[in-house]
Amino acid sequence: MTSQNPILKLAVSGTYSTGKTTTTEALSLWTGIPRTHAQTMREILPEVFPGKALEDCSPAELFQLGLIRFTERAVRESAMEGSFISDGSSLHEWIYGKARMTVGINPNDTPVRRAIRSVAVAPYKKVIHDINEAFGSVVKRHAKKMYQEFIHLPVEFPLVKDGHRPVSEKFRALSDRLLLQNLDELGIKYHIVSGTIEQRLLRIAEIYGFKAVMPLEQAVSEAKARVAALHQAIETDAQAAALHRQLSSRDKRMWQRGSRSRPEEDHRASG
Repeated sequence: MTSQNPILKLAVSGTYSTGKTTTTEALSLWTGIPRTHAQTMREILPEVFPGKALEDCSPAELFQLGLIRFTERAVRESAMEGSFISDGSSLHEWIYGKARMTVGINPNDTPVRRAIRSVAVAPYKKVIHDINEAFGSVVKRHAKKMYQEFIHLPVEFPLVKDGHRPVSEKFRALSDRLLLQNLDELGIKYHIVSGTIEQRLLRIAEIYGFKAVMPLEQAVSEAKARVAALHQAIETDAQAAALHRQLSSRDKRMWQRGSRSRPEEDHRASG
């Protein structure tokens, strides 16, 4: 099969666990249109903050991760010639940060822990807000210049509860609303597409007149296998980081116990 698809710079948006990666991977395989993406924060985290969990990152650290992710995305998109399908968009890096400012850095925190975090960042809240809004202006400018249209995937699948994503249903609902709200404000055309991966691809092809370069079932099957392998790799890294944190915490406690007992031992030795 050969493809004669129209030139289109298309972003596929949606919050966590809406199937963006599988949809874009399958759509790219099915149509032959190149796919571009940025690493997830969980992929970037081990390099930037080794041994740290995403939910333990400060607002400044989360901003740093978002900035790295946006830079990576912009570089990759600028290298694309002609059409591309983007897994997510520049808006995501900003909106996820904006949503966390509303529901808390870790949306799964208990009310008490959330209150403690809130008190800790209260003196810096305006500065954090102003910096985040400035970042928003940058990513919105990029979105307006880079993407011709969006496909938006609504929240219709359960949240993947892997223990490593500091995300709640409240966070998902808020970020979903913010994504659509900002697309409306920017005047970027979008289509909301739902259903199974196969149904999504057929609907997207209907909207844009895409032609296939391989059977639909083969594209979806291969995409699911690739995404499963990616998730397994991320999960393995996350588990290794969690084990490292546990061992580090245990070693620290043992060192502290040893430090407390050492003066008494030294005193007995000197007597």
